[in-house]
Order: sequence, then C-alpha cells, then structure tokens
Amino acid sequence: MAERVDLVVIGMGPGGEEVAGSCAAAGLDVVGIERSLLGGECPYWGCVPSKMMTRATDALAEARRVPLLAGDSSVSPDWAPVARRIRVEATDTWDDRVAVERFEGKGGHFVRGEGRLAGPGRVVCGDREFEAARGVVVATGTSPVIPPIEGLAGTPYWTNHHAIETESVPESLVVLGGGAIGLELAQVFARFGSRVTVVEALDRLIALEEPEASVVIEAVLTREGLAVRTASTAVSVEHDGNLFTVDLDHGDPVRGEKLLVAVGRRASLGSLGLDTVGLDPGARAIPVDTHLRAGEKLWSVGDCTGKGAFTHVAMYQARIATADILGRPHAEASYHALPRVTFTDPEVGAVGLTEKQAREQGIEVRTSTYPMSRSARGWIHGPGNEGVFKLVEDAARGVLVGATAMGPAGGEVLGALAVAVHARVPVQTLRDMIYAYPTLHRGIEGALEELAAG
Repeated sequence: MAERVDLVVIGMGPGGEEVAGSCAAAGLDVVGIERSLLGGECPYWGCVPSKMMTRATDALAEARRVPLLAGDSSVSPDWAPVARRIRVEATDTWDDRVAVERFEGKGGHFVRGEGRLAGPGRVVCGDREFEAARGVVVATGTSPVIPPIEGLAGTPYWTNHHAIETESVPESLVVLGGGAIGLELAQVFARFGSRVTVVEALDRLIALEEPEASVVIEAVLTREGLAVRTASTAVSVEHDGNLFTVDLDHGDPVRGEKLLVAVGRRASLGSLGLDTVGLDPGARAIPVDTHLRAGEKLWSVGDCTGKGAFTHVAMYQARIATADILGRPHAEASYHALPRVTFTDPEVGAVGLTEKQAREQGIEVRTSTYPMSRSARGWIHGPGNEGVFKLVEDAARGVLVGATAMGPAGGEVLGALAVAVHARVPVQTLRDMIYAYPTLHRGIEGALEELAAG
C-alpha cells in the first residue's frame, strides 16, 4: 500500500534539498529521496571542494609573484593541506550525516535509493511507494559525459570525483575538455607541479564564452607551462598500467599518468519513469514553465531542467518552485541575466548573452572590449592582471544584454554587470554613474566609453 505524504522530492542536490527543506519547515509532510549523498554534487565534488583547490593555487600564484612586487619568495607546493581541508572541512570524508540530520530536523523524511515516477503524484523507491497529495519535484541533476572513445572504457580514467578525492598530485595529467571544469582542475594540478595537457575538440578553450576570454586564458595557461591542444579530438585511449596514451585526430599522441574526462555533463532521465507522466524519457532535459511546473502534480528544478548546470540556478528555481507548491506569490522564472563564473586565474565572469548568441537572436548588437590592465586598479595590481571587459549592447533598446568581466576577482566584479543586465538598466544611466577610484569595477566605465566611441 502506498504511503500517503504531501510532497516527494527525487534528487536531494542543492535545489532538491532547498525545496524539500523549505516545504518541510512550512509544515508539509515531505519525503526526500537521494541515491548518493544528500547535498548532491556541489558540496562534495563540485563548487565547494574545487574552489578550495583554486584558493590554494591562488595562494601559490601570489607567492610566486612576490619577486615582481615585494622581494624574495620561495614556494614548495604541498597537496596534503588541500586534501585534508577538502576531506575534513568540506565533505566530512564524503559523509552526509550532518545534511541528513539538518533535513530531518526540519521535519523531513529521508530515503536513500533510486526514486522513480509511477504516475502523477506517485513515486516508487525500492519496495516502497509514495502517493503525494501536493505532488513530486524532480531534481536529479546531471552526471559526467563519458564519450565513446575507443579503448577508454575499462581504463582507470578520472572524472571530477576522482580529481577532488585524490590524496596526491599526479606527475602528469591529460585533461579531455577545455570547458570550465576541465580548465579549473587543469590549472590546479599544474600549479601543484603536474605536467598538464589540455585537449579540446573545439577551436578554442571555454568555447561557450566570448572569444576574447578564450584568447586570454589560453595565453595564461600556456605561459604557466600547460600544453593546450585545441581543434583536436581523442580517437583512442590506451593504458599500460602506468601511463595513458591518447591518440588524437591531429598531431602526436599525448601521454599522462592520469586522464581526466571533463567533456561535459548530461541529465540521465531514462530511468525516472517520465513516460508515466506523459514526458519523453529520451529528452535531454525536463521541460518546465516559468513556475517550474513540468506537468500534473509535477515540478522540476536544477540541472535536469536544462536552464543552466549551476548551483545558483538550482537554488533560484527552488525558491520559485517552493513558493508555487505552497501557494505563495512569486516572480516567474527568467534566465535573461544568467550569471556564470569559470574559477580559473584569471576568473571569467559572464552574464546574459554572448555577442554570438545576441546576433543569432537578431539583436542589433553593439560591443566594446576593454583590457583589465588598462583600468587604474588593474595597472596597480600588476602581475596577474590579465583579463578583459566585454559589453554586449542591444543598440535599439540601449541596454546591455550580456557582459564579461575577466580578471582578478572577475566573478565578484561581475555583480554590477549582472544587476545591469537583469534590471535592463539603460546604458546611458550606467555612463552617468560614479565609479569608485581605483577599483577593478571601474573598468566597466572604460568599457562603456569604448561602447560609446564604437
């Protein structure tokens, strides 16, 4: 017999946990189902531990810049403090007991296992079945894409999970994928002494961002000693027990002690029982409306909605879905000012549309670029000041539809541009603002001047 509850949440990553916890705290009888760790990818293998890694490498980089700024320095990288901090502070050695207790403390009921839809408002998990009066939230996230490269299957390749959990730095590393995850981890291990080669099938790194940012990051990584192979596809992989050999469609093979596969992530929807609620189990994402509704008694939040595989998107959607479930007033979901950050050094902060995306939408585009080093604070910063501002204006409306802030703390500087894009602040209003001197964000003023001149 089915257990009667108010709400079932399948997938307890950041978005699912937020919906489940908030609804439980509001008095609903909530069941949260998770096959792995409550909290999902972000706190255990994603945002939190990986940024602990980048924090450590930023410290190394700054120490190495001391001779150019303040005297003498000597740096001896040691991975042990990084691994210890990830294990102890971030993940409790990949134990979610605290997170489970937090959810249960709000009144929720946690079930570990595979949840599957069995019709509107119905979920099966193992030998248990739930009937949810309010409905079901699907928040099952994504998993790494493992490409069908000849010889790859069966080898001890890494995903981001292995890279985060490692207790040592490999002598050499091949990274398949020049997107955010691949580049962040590539730079981390290179700065800790690994010989790193990045292989990217497209013709530039971070290809989803502006080409100006791609040029800067490739130059920085190359100068730091990483080998970059763009426009190169892996066609076969061999592992002899010690080394990986990756054959490419162009140029010589590349070799490394470890092979990190970071070519993207994909929602796995085939086993969710979507067909029982009238949805396509073969789809790449679950279609949702502006209230995050996916069907009768059904909501979906997070990566599996295809609106952006970011924790902040999942949390944003979770707030809207929670309000909708509880019958509270709420703004409708909008993604025109979606912010994103690649946490390399320099950081690549971006919001809204790229120039290419804007032109594809038929927007009358006007753009400008302004090197970070030309801003007063960028010049003062000196070593490590590589970066660029880029603005994408809808010239007909006189508002920004996209922007990039790349440089030291680029993700933080992005905040002002994210507000401008989100609120559709007139470009003239942005020009009329007072920008504090000397700050990194004052470079936005320089980019605006270039926009007017263009």
